[in-house]
Amino acid sequence: MNRKKAGIVMLCLLLVFVLGQFAGIREFVEGGGNNREGEQDAFGDFADSRGEERLLAKITEEAAKRRIEPVDAVVDRVWHAIPGYNGREVDIQGTFQKARLKPEGAEIEYVYKEIKPKVNLDDLGAHPVYRGNPNKPMVAFMINVAWGNEYIVPMLDTLDEAKVKATFFFDGSWLKKNADLAKEIQKRGHQLENHAYSHPNMSQLEDSRARLEISKTKDLLKETLGVENRWFAPPSGDFDDRTVTLAAEQGLKTVLWTVDTVDWRNPPADTVINRISSKVGPGSLILMHPTASSRDALKGMVKVIRSKGLQLGTVDETLSPDRVDVPQS
Repeated sequence: MNRKKAGIVMLCLLLVFVLGQFAGIREFVEGGGNNREGEQDAFGDFADSRGEERLLAKITEEAAKRRIEPVDAVVDRVWHAIPGYNGREVDIQGTFQKARLKPEGAEIEYVYKEIKPKVNLDDLGAHPVYRGNPNKPMVAFMINVAWGNEYIVPMLDTLDEAKVKATFFFDGSWLKKNADLAKEIQKRGHQLENHAYSHPNMSQLEDSRARLEISKTKDLLKETLGVENRWFAPPSGDFDDRTVTLAAEQGLKTVLWTVDTVDWRNPPADTVINRISSKVGPGSLILMHPTASSRDALKGMVKVIRSKGLQLGTVDETLSPDRVDVPQS
């Protein structure tokens, strides 16, 4: 009897053990699925991390190849003051943040930021400016206005059609008599600057008169048009070092031209277009006046300039160090 009881006890203990093992196995199986899922999540995070590391490494490596150093402004023996030109580098963090949101293997869209030169135009002192930086694929039309009212609106219409903004340099005495026409030029979105007051030869004036020629037009630009004058174009291109210094004392930089249309001689439009085509290049400042020649040649000039891969901007834009060739991808 004792032996029989002992056998029953042993059988019960064995049954409890088996059931316990079964429950453990079931819990392991059921729970193991959760553990495996956790392991997969961890592996996925690890894989994502490794993928992003490779992406960042690729962007960093490519960034070194795409970097372009800035160009300092300099005083050139021939061209005098030449503006600097910003460099370019990849914004690694910005590029990475964009790229990591795209599917793996998608083309990377590089984000750029500009690198400023150590030396800018303002650092060079009082020197005349004849051109923009030769690395910058932009040119500007300089339109000196002291007469020729009948050609101005047709030229404005051509510029509008071509979506081009020019820089008009006003003779002060003209501005005083033609405020409404000046406001029409301003309304069209063009840059307005200083061409002295009475179209004198600046190098032949005494200091007091030279200062007055500049200041009267500067004041008129402010009073009549609300313009903060920045540039001074000497009439007939006549100036000396003293002129440049006197303009600088009033906060103005003296600007001349790189290429002259010679439109005051009334050449045929084709002659003007061919002249521009043969001489224009990156950074060119193109001088013209409101004449029949420039009116008729303007559309063709825009076409040949653009055919050379050059953009058209204002004098301010062309002489700034800002880049114009940053690609979008």
